Amino acid sequence: MYLKSYCVSKKLKLVLKHTIIDKTLTYALETSTLTKRDRKQLNIFERKLYRRILGPVYDNEKENWRILTNEEIYANIKKPTITETIRLHRLRWFGHVQRMEESRFPKRVLYMNLETTRPRGRPRNRWLDEVREDGKMVGGEEWQEKVYDREEWKRLLRTARNHRILHMPMD
Repeated sequence: MYLKSYCVSKKLKLVLKHTIIDKTLTYALETSTLTKRDRKQLNIFERKLYRRILGPVYDNEKENWRILTNEEIYANIKKPTITETIRLHRLRWFGHVQRMEESRFPKRVLYMNLETTRPRGRPRNRWLDEVREDGKMVGGEEWQEKVYDREEWKRLLRTARNHRILHMPMD
């Protein structure tokens, strides 16, 4: 309703999207794995919101109105995408759990071996597999040693966010 209203400015609509919709959508997703289909659907949903907020643009060459392309949306919006935000939150949570004492429950659960067999077929991606993949993208091969220095880890994640290292818009 508010995203279509002409009475609300684009700036306020973007603030509402980033503070309400993004927070609701990404709540507790740092603890789950996202399939390729999940990432694609989240990115599609986010682009639909941006198209609704930013509205159509006038094309002077063709002298008509058109919607923004994906590339134009990502060029205009300097914020990280929803999937990128989830991946950064996942890395932040991993760093937090890694620095915990060995006796703490979250750390014990992270490395718990359930002694069950995995189902037949291609193995599903596990949470730690996704964290390893994202960690290598952000911090190179020695990324796990950087986790224990809290300030360095924060700096690394901030750099990844600002330079959009985890950005995969066409998922």
